[in-house]
Amino acid sequence: MYIITVEYVIDPGHMLTFMDAVLENAETSLHKEEGCVQFDVSQSHDNPTHFFLYEQFVDEMAFQQHVESEHYLTFSKKTQSSVISKSVRHWYSC
Repeated sequence: MYIITVEYVIDPGHMLTFMDAVLENAETSLHKEEGCVQFDVSQSHDNPTHFFLYEQFVDEMAFQQHVESEHYLTFSKKTQSSVISKSVRHWYSC
C-alpha cells in the first residue's frame, strides 16, 4: 500500500469551509477512486485548527490519479485561502 499523511493548520475564520471541503474530498475519493482504500480525516482535540489526514492507495499511480482528479483540484482551490500550513509525507506499508 502507498500511504499519504497530511497535516494541516487552518485559519480559524475558515474552519467550516475547510471542514466541509475536506470531508467532501474524502468521501468522493473513497467512492469514486478505485485505488483509494482508506481516507480518514481527524481533527485535533487540543487544537481544533489542526487536521490530520491518513490516506491509503493501492499504489503510487492511484495516488497520482487522485491529485489529478477534478474533485481534488476543486478541494485544493476551495481551501487554498484557509490553509496556514500543510505538511505531506509519503509512506509504504511494511
